[in-house]
Amino acid sequence: MRTYNVRAYNTARDSDNKIHDDAVAQRFGFTGALVPGADIYAYMMHIPIEYWGRAFLERAVSEYRFASPVYDGQNVEVAAREERDSILIEVTSQGRSCAAGSARLGTPSGLAAYQESPAPSPEHRPMASATTLAPGTVLGTQRLEASREFMTAYLRDIGETDDIYSREGLVHPGNVLRMCNYALIRNVKLGPWIHVGSKIQNLGLAHAGETLWARARVLANYEKKGHRFVELDVLVLASERSVAQVLHTAIYELRQAVRN
Repeated sequence: MRTYNVRAYNTARDSDNKIHDDAVAQRFGFTGALVPGADIYAYMMHIPIEYWGRAFLERAVSEYRFASPVYDGQNVEVAAREERDSILIEVTSQGRSCAAGSARLGTPSGLAAYQESPAPSPEHRPMASATTLAPGTVLGTQRLEASREFMTAYLRDIGETDDIYSREGLVHPGNVLRMCNYALIRNVKLGPWIHVGSKIQNLGLAHAGETLWARARVLANYEKKGHRFVELDVLVLASERSVAQVLHTAIYELRQAVRN
């Protein structure tokens, strides 16, 4: 058993997603603003990367589900144990199990053809719906300049203590997963929404100073327990190299919003 402790920090206070705002989150039944799922995933990455090093970033297969909120300022414990060729990981905070997942080294499989598509301007994004997020829809390609300054600030915000990123100039996998959020939020307009889980196949390293790209298409759009879900198939690249393929799942319309 290995453990890692970090104090949660809400990096999305100024986000358009108001589930990260105290007042709005409380209207949906939460204690306060939710810490982003991509940052919880970032906390979970500390142990497998400590265990496998660069090999994890180059060819790991992992899967994570977020079950209960993590709130700003709370102490978070990440616990991991080995099981055969995998590491099982659980996040707890305030005595609650908040997330769980697994990770193992794997051999990357062949990638599907991922189309590039122009992204809409922020003011011309359509509202998220069963039509605009219909299965098969190719979303506009997104980009992020992963400058060293940006990466340094991100490592500070997530409380990362492993120096592999600063020492080797690597982009943290939490920021790779953020690209999947950008594939959603920069293509459609959303109300409060929640990232609920991801399956990730790491394919290679991304370096600070490179441009990150996200090409995505919609795999599924469905209703479950009153919520409306979307599943995206996302390829993240650094310059022209594949970095990760992700099945990214989010509740894009909460049942309380549907009722209202």
